[in-house]
Amino acid sequence: MNTESPIEDCIDSAAESVGSVWPLHSFVTANPLAGFEDRPFHEAVSEAERLLGGDGYPDAGVFRRAYETGQIDPELLRSALSEHGFDDDIERSLEQLEETESAGSAERETAMDRVDTVLSKWLAAFLDQGQAKWPMPNREQGFYGAFRSVARHDGEIPDGDAIAALPDEPVDAIRDHLAEYPTDHWADIFEFQLAALPGWTGLLKQRADDGGAWQSAYPITLSGYLAARLALVEQFDAPLSPTETDADTAGTESEPPLAEVWLRAWEQSYRAELTDSLTDASESLEAAETTERPDAQLVFCIDTRSEIIRRHIEATGEYETHGYAGFFGVPMRYSDVDGETTVDACPPILDAEHRITERPVSEDGREEYERWQSLRESATGAISRLRSNVATAFSFVESTGAGYGAALAARTLLPARVRGLRDSAEKTPDSHEFCEPAIDHDPDAGHDLPAGLTLEEKVEYAATAFELMGWEQFARVVVFAGHRSETANNPFDSSLDCGACAGNPGGPNARVLAAICNDSAVRERLRERGIEIPEDTLFLAGEHNTTTDEIELYGDVPESHEADIGQLRADLEAARTAAAAERTGESATGSDAAVRETERRAADWAETRPEWGLAGNAGFVVGPRELTDDIDLDGRAFLHSYDWTTDADGEALAAIMTGPMVVTQWINTQYYFATVDNAAYGSGSKVTHNPVGNVGVYQGNGGDIMTGLPLQSLMSADEEPYHQPLRLSTVVHAPVDRVTEILAEHEELQELLDNNWLSLTVVDPTQGHRALRYEEDLEWTPVSDEELSTPEETEPLAADD
Repeated sequence: MNTESPIEDCIDSAAESVGSVWPLHSFVTANPLAGFEDRPFHEAVSEAERLLGGDGYPDAGVFRRAYETGQIDPELLRSALSEHGFDDDIERSLEQLEETESAGSAERETAMDRVDTVLSKWLAAFLDQGQAKWPMPNREQGFYGAFRSVARHDGEIPDGDAIAALPDEPVDAIRDHLAEYPTDHWADIFEFQLAALPGWTGLLKQRADDGGAWQSAYPITLSGYLAARLALVEQFDAPLSPTETDADTAGTESEPPLAEVWLRAWEQSYRAELTDSLTDASESLEAAETTERPDAQLVFCIDTRSEIIRRHIEATGEYETHGYAGFFGVPMRYSDVDGETTVDACPPILDAEHRITERPVSEDGREEYERWQSLRESATGAISRLRSNVATAFSFVESTGAGYGAALAARTLLPARVRGLRDSAEKTPDSHEFCEPAIDHDPDAGHDLPAGLTLEEKVEYAATAFELMGWEQFARVVVFAGHRSETANNPFDSSLDCGACAGNPGGPNARVLAAICNDSAVRERLRERGIEIPEDTLFLAGEHNTTTDEIELYGDVPESHEADIGQLRADLEAARTAAAAERTGESATGSDAAVRETERRAADWAETRPEWGLAGNAGFVVGPRELTDDIDLDGRAFLHSYDWTTDADGEALAAIMTGPMVVTQWINTQYYFATVDNAAYGSGSKVTHNPVGNVGVYQGNGGDIMTGLPLQSLMSADEEPYHQPLRLSTVVHAPVDRVTEILAEHEELQELLDNNWLSLTVVDPTQGHRALRYEEDLEWTPVSDEELSTPEETEPLAADD
């Protein structure tokens, strides 16, 4: 056993160069270059290009369009070019970029292609999660064992008997294959082989880290994968390790390249406008203070899509909105009433700590639900058989005749009408109508995680929420609004749900926190901690549909609050209409055309872009809502509520910076890299997606699974990004000394900033509301008035000739 650990340790270390990939049903946006965050950004993208073949910067055409449309301030750009020793003639600089752009990685050798083709086929068969009608045999033996047992039946493998004769343990097979190589070369070999199929490798990493039912039933390890891969490498006479030239050129760039200078100028142009607005708002905060109780308070996820609906809700009445991570601070494993769906509804940087299940509170409702579920499952089964059985499909269509054809035509040509008919006819009660989350601790439940929460845990989660957001008063109605998306025929639908809930809807988390806060025992303990919740405050849960901007409220409404909730529902509908008009470009004057358009997009199975998701994200603002409530941030900023005056020890701010700020940086870098090189870090066009095993998608009929977002989530047209590929600009409203102390205590945050994976600006209300920009090594530079001034009009490029 001891002789095996050095090999497995070496494999784990080599695998850090490949980012984790989550299965489609729980797609999580994450930095594909997470393993390189310990080095400067420009060195990381250079190393990743060598290893993974992906470009790390926008191309010259993207920079040119950004400049010509006024997104890059000319003076900031010239200053940045001069500072780094480049010619400040903008046109010549663009021409130089065009000349030096990478021509792309060299074609892989044919032998390596054959290894990947065979291995991908068996990985897809082994990792299938219920999509295949004929599952791979012997999967319970684990991937390595199953592969050894079936390889002899694969005609594409030159010598299947040699595979069957491999040692029983994968580490022994690996050791045999590397016997002629010095042990100090093994890490390079492992890294090279693991990076050959980064999508599959990333999925294996995530599956091994996460565990879960599929991994328990059909285990697969990196060592088992590598053992099979090395055996195929030998049979196909493919290269085992990178060439000496490749290894010698790794990470040799010591200064930022020209493309990074352009990127920094673009980011600085965006950041200057954002910071300028926040600095002005900070100066007026004290004068705007009010103690008037709002009609209702609504807490949304910090997701950029919430910013638009929040503005329109606040415009409809005396409402106050807040931003908080969309899992609402409860790291839970959630199971629905049927027990068929169990998900970890918390950010991937956290482990689930509680098991929360739905329990029926109305037997009549449950019976009605089960009756309609039975009908729905029968229909779903029929459709599934049609998809997989040609003979059945022909006989079904023949027997149903024109009616079936008409239904298909209606679904294709009139999706919004079909959605409306479906909604009006739908009788199935949602689980929240007759169920409630079982939040009370049950020591006898016998699960892998504690069932429910103790009173102390409930109090802590409630207190943490209000302390992080800096609440000092409560309205009669408080709504925790999770979010989900609605889309038809979209393998990447989970990427549009709540990222803080690991690609799942946020409604269950919202219901848990609302139930906690309605608990009288919890309120009594909160009073002891100085958090006074009035007797007439009612907590409700809700869910924001980010495709249609509809907000559904959950929970029983007592008679005392019926009028409040009735008015709130009406105002939420008005806000929905206005938000939909803004997002679709439809007129909001007395027309529901925008709402109908969002519903069409949600129901149209041919719609490749039902919504933009988090495309456009560029900023993260940590501060009170009053700092941003008069600013149109165009749905581009994550907003986390925070009041530095209620956070004397800085613990709340530290929690935000070590949690939500890191998660938003993951999201931002996923969008960034998938935009600058979609082939390497995205997933290409949805039109040619081929879902495999409910875990990923191919482009075509095999090969590596794609690792990131599709083109339609990022591009408004060919070669025209909708998402502006900028690294995250974080702005914190707090004393700069407090932020410095947090960075000094958390080296991982300082490393991200020092290596330019994101930027940080502080608007310090104790220093005349001035802005200070983080440089490196815990040093700050005051942002000059010139940097904050309105960007000058973009000059025509011809003027530089």
